[in-house]
Amino acid sequence: MNTIFDQMMSRYEIKSSDDKNNALHEVMQQITLAGLYRAGFFHKAAFYGGTCLRIFHGLPRFSEDMDFTLLQAQDGFLLENYFDAIQNEFLALGREVVITKKDKLKHANIESAFLKDNTEIYTIGFRTERTIKIKIEVDINPPLEFSTEQKIQLLPFSFATRCMTKSCLFAGKMHALLFRNWKTRVKGRDWYDFEWYIRNYTPLDFKHLQERTKQCNSVDGEFNKSVFIQLLKQKFVSTNIERVKADVLPFIKNPQELHIWSNDYFLQLADMIVFKED
Repeated sequence: MNTIFDQMMSRYEIKSSDDKNNALHEVMQQITLAGLYRAGFFHKAAFYGGTCLRIFHGLPRFSEDMDFTLLQAQDGFLLENYFDAIQNEFLALGREVVITKKDKLKHANIESAFLKDNTEIYTIGFRTERTIKIKIEVDINPPLEFSTEQKIQLLPFSFATRCMTKSCLFAGKMHALLFRNWKTRVKGRDWYDFEWYIRNYTPLDFKHLQERTKQCNSVDGEFNKSVFIQLLKQKFVSTNIERVKADVLPFIKNPQELHIWSNDYFLQLADMIVFKED
């Protein structure tokens, strides 16, 4: 007899172990959202990032992590208060998960220019398939000037998730693309998402990008639209495009999508950015 979990997995075309792992990750993410919804998490928080874009806007690449932001700063917030709801949601579907909180000291060497001290980081993993894990990060002192909307999911049951709007998601992605600093590593998924936003004519919420930059990064002088475009083009010129492609390949179905990618291609995309009207 097919379970709801089987039904959720059956929506994916699985031809390889990578396909199966990507599908398992995404089903886990959807079940986690359902558990958080039942517990009232989205009264005080919103979902954002690449996984939000994948699940609710059809981004054609898989995404590993789940990023959430509180709607306003809250020092005493604990995601642990929602652990039971998440675990119960998995148990109702016949799966058992373990949720652990990341030790910030072990996380201190992550080479990210915008990893903030006031984020809480957790992982969720199956007890059986121990290699399948998702990371959850919650910003408890978020940059403001963002807007949200309710998005519907039908499985494992019908529920609503509060998400950042696409224009604000675009702003968060531009902040990541500009300021993520992994030294020799490159997160090509940021570039893939940027291309997707441009292709889908998504206006960029520059106010939210300014807020993120003000809170997390030091930029000489005023961070206005022309400075933003200049910094973005510098990033596109100076980054090894082959490393960009190598990072994103495991997460997409059609490698031919990347054939046109070059530094010049992204420079031209930068000129196509449209800003959201105030």
